[in-house]
Amino acid sequence: MIHILKSYLKFLWKSKNEHGVHSPFVYDLVTKCFYDKTNYSEYAILNNYRKSLLTNKNAIEVTDFGAGSRVFKSNTREVNKIAKTAGITSKNAELLFRIVNYFQPKNTLEIGTSLGLATSALSLGYLKTKITSLEGCPNTLSIAENHLQNSSINKDNIHFINTEFTQYLSSYNTQPTNYNFIYFDGNHSKKATLEYFELLLPTITNETVWIFDDIHWSKEMEEAWETIKKHATVKITIDTFQWGIVFFRQEQEKEHFIINPNKTLSSFLFEKIRF
Repeated sequence: MIHILKSYLKFLWKSKNEHGVHSPFVYDLVTKCFYDKTNYSEYAILNNYRKSLLTNKNAIEVTDFGAGSRVFKSNTREVNKIAKTAGITSKNAELLFRIVNYFQPKNTLEIGTSLGLATSALSLGYLKTKITSLEGCPNTLSIAENHLQNSSINKDNIHFINTEFTQYLSSYNTQPTNYNFIYFDGNHSKKATLEYFELLLPTITNETVWIFDDIHWSKEMEEAWETIKKHATVKITIDTFQWGIVFFRQEQEKEHFIINPNKTLSSFLFEKIRF
C-alpha cells in the first residue's frame, strides 16, 4: 500500500497532458482517444455487464497462478466482490474501449480473462477483431462465459482458452499469430511479465500495441516495466500509472511518456489506487 501511494505521488508529479507531448503520434492518441469525451452507447453495455457481475453473490473457488491478492485471504471468493475489487474499473474499461476503437486491431490477445470485464471492452471496441482470451482459473472463466452469453455483447469474435499462460504461449511460439493488440492482465510478477514479453516478441509488427496492467503494483512490477522500456525493439512507451502501453513503431525515436489519462484529478485516486 505504501509503495503504491509513493509511486502514485511520483506519477502525479511527472505526468503530463497533451500540452507536454511533442510526438505527433502520441499527441493524436492523447487528444483523439484518451481525452475523447464522446458518450459512446457501448458504455451503457459495459456498465450493464458490470452490474450483472455485481449482483452475482455466488462464491467460487479461484485458482490463482499469479502474484496473489491484497484483498482476499482465501481462494473462496464471491463473484460480486471479485468484480468490485479485482476487475478493471469502469473508467479504465471505457478507456480500453476507446483505445481498441482507435487502433481497430484485427487480432487481439488477452492474457487473463478473469470475469470478462476487460474482454467486453476489447470486443465492443472493434467488432471485427478476433479475440483470444486466456484464463488459468476454470471457475472464473465459466462465470465470464455465462455472463457474456446473457449479455448483448458479441460473443462470436471471442475464443476463450482455459490454460496456464506460459505453457500456452510456449506451445504456439513456433508458429506465432501476429497479434495486433495484446492486453497483459494475468500474472503480476516480474518474472512472469518478462517471460510473456519475451515469448510474444516474435508476434510483433510495426503496428502492434501492447498494454501491461498494474505496472506500479509492486517494486518488482516497476522493475519489469523499466526492463521493457529499455528493450531494443520498444520505441514508444506510455505510463498511465495503471497501464504501461508499448509501441514498436520503428520509424519513431525512442521516447517514454508519463500521461495522466484524466484531465481532472477528482476521481483519479479512486480509480487508480487498487489494493
